[in-house]
Amino acid sequence: MEDVDDIAVLLPVHAGVAAEHLAAALSSISAQTLLPREVIVVEDGPLSADQLRVLDRFAQSQPGVRRVKLATNGGAGVANQAGLLAATTTWIAKADSDDILMPRRLELQAAALRESGADLCGSAMWEFDSDPDHPTRVRGNPTTHDDIARRMRFNNPINHPTVVYRRSLALEAGGYPTMRFMQDYDLFARMLAHGAKMSNLEEPLVCFRAGDAMRERRAARGFLSLEVDLQRRLRSYGLIGPLAMTRNLLIRGTFRLLPQRVIKVAYERFLSRPVIDENKVSR
Repeated sequence: MEDVDDIAVLLPVHAGVAAEHLAAALSSISAQTLLPREVIVVEDGPLSADQLRVLDRFAQSQPGVRRVKLATNGGAGVANQAGLLAATTTWIAKADSDDILMPRRLELQAAALRESGADLCGSAMWEFDSDPDHPTRVRGNPTTHDDIARRMRFNNPINHPTVVYRRSLALEAGGYPTMRFMQDYDLFARMLAHGAKMSNLEEPLVCFRAGDAMRERRAARGFLSLEVDLQRRLRSYGLIGPLAMTRNLLIRGTFRLLPQRVIKVAYERFLSRPVIDENKVSR
């Protein structure tokens, strides 16, 4: 039986991340009940002195830390691909440099992968604006492979900061594209086309730093050309046909052009739900 505990955490960081947020993210990795064999930190371009001090302290205290240094900032696609290539483990657990992992995240996902035989396991995630102990919303996704495959034709059904996936299959599918945005959606679509079995856990296992700035980035008008490119890619992978491609462009493209207040309402109505019981958030 393969070792589902053979996990590397892949964490890119760029100069725009606050040093204190990076420190909190790294501390949540050290606090895992199942520690990763490797932590691949990709320094996506030059970092600040404060950020480097945080990384130095982490590397001294946490075994298995490997730092990949990129001379210039290439964006999420380039940074994640560099980390994927640098890892030597069977499994990759994605983490963002300003999010917080729940203590049992890796333990629970390893157990789910062992039980299901899946190639990829994501989870729901808490969303917070400033305090991870007081999240405001929860974002979940379909949990079964068939439902995930259906959602993939229209929207990304995997929360990237929560995912654990089989490294060899991600590489076989081509890895991360050199895209600054939606590179995770593209990778997951190709992995699905290559036969990956996918699942999501209902339990939130990551506290994701959200807020208006995140929604503004995702609604930028520059995303329209990216949407066209993405839909062409989905069609080339055999996941959608011409009619679905046209539908997706009309719906997703129109969404990008809506006023911010309307986008916020739509996001809260269709893509997440409010937190009812904060006592469930135990870190």
